[in-house]
Amino acid sequence: MYQSLDLFRVATAMAQHAGARTAVVARNVANADTPGYRATALAPFAEVYRGETAGQLRMSRSGHLSGRPDGTAARPIEAAAERSPNGNNVSIEEQMFRAIEAQREHSRALAIYRHGLSVIRSSLGARS
Repeated sequence: MYQSLDLFRVATAMAQHAGARTAVVARNVANADTPGYRATALAPFAEVYRGETAGQLRMSRSGHLSGRPDGTAARPIEAAAERSPNGNNVSIEEQMFRAIEAQREHSRALAIYRHGLSVIRSSLGARS
């Protein structure tokens, strides 16, 4: 029942996007010493969501239009950072900041989801 509500779809998409951002940050940190590695980043969720809703097409199932199993349409973009002498442009401080942003985004998505469930429970007369 509640899966068809847009509030839960958006919260789920936000949590998936936060997970994808965390994976990108982890990949960047893992390659911090790799010569020639270029750090990548995902666009913020608001931009990705705006871009998906601006078009005429809507997904009927996860991964339908994006071709990705997790349903995220975001693609990694190269992060703009100063390059080191070995050609690597990973900044650990910047990656820490991005990891915190992703964690906050995930926490926000869970809070939205939980609040939506409590509203549904209240409307059905159940105690939370």
